[in-house]
Amino acid sequence: MTMLQPYISQNLNGIIWRLEIDELTDTMVVEVRNEQDKQTTFTSISLKSGNVNFTDFKTPERWLTGIEAIYNNVILLHHYKHESGPEHRAVIAIDAITANDIWSNYSIAFDHMSINGPIVYNASIQTKKNLLADISTGEIKRPYDEHTDKPLDNSIVIPYVTTPDQMIPGSLPAEAYGNIVHYLNHNKYRIVSLHTFKNGALQQHLFIMDGFDIVYQDLLNTGIQKLQPEAFVLHKNALVYIKNKTEIKVLNL
Repeated sequence: MTMLQPYISQNLNGIIWRLEIDELTDTMVVEVRNEQDKQTTFTSISLKSGNVNFTDFKTPERWLTGIEAIYNNVILLHHYKHESGPEHRAVIAIDAITANDIWSNYSIAFDHMSINGPIVYNASIQTKKNLLADISTGEIKRPYDEHTDKPLDNSIVIPYVTTPDQMIPGSLPAEAYGNIVHYLNHNKYRIVSLHTFKNGALQQHLFIMDGFDIVYQDLLNTGIQKLQPEAFVLHKNALVYIKNKTEIKVLNL
């Protein structure tokens, strides 16, 4: 029986807040927020090679910034209009390999990614009108067409949510606390995330099973006070998960 091992294991300086994966290049960009320092940073990792392109990248805006999307190795970032609100402003494009600036436009805001490029709008105009932009240059190409500019699909798969009694008898590697199990089947593996209750505290675990054999396991969180959301996603054959909210690991399935 072959035991699995991560080919990416990266500790980051803060809480992993969001991640996006490039459908064309399989580059993953991670948004990390350090609340104590009021500092947001970004990390770029290749899911193909396991190489870290860059980490701890900062923008001039220390805190009110975040990821919008990544496509063809171009990362789109945004600012927030206000610290207390979710509304975005500006689009800043950086190279996903080098972190070099590509272009920026502080008059527009990002709406979504289409198969033809980013859909944006002028944030200062009250009646919102979506436009198609060139992701390489930021140039506005034409008005958005919902029939032509269809949303870009992605290969990210999130786990199913079920209860222990809906699983095959004997298929769970530990007794689940809270009556919730997250799982996925991929190739010959079953990926399971569940909580246990030990010494008066909750723990969150990840197991990868080949049949009924455990070929990989990790303790994701310990000493937590409430049930945590799913801690892993699958992108193509890459299982991406977060440990202790600050470490990202990837295994090839």
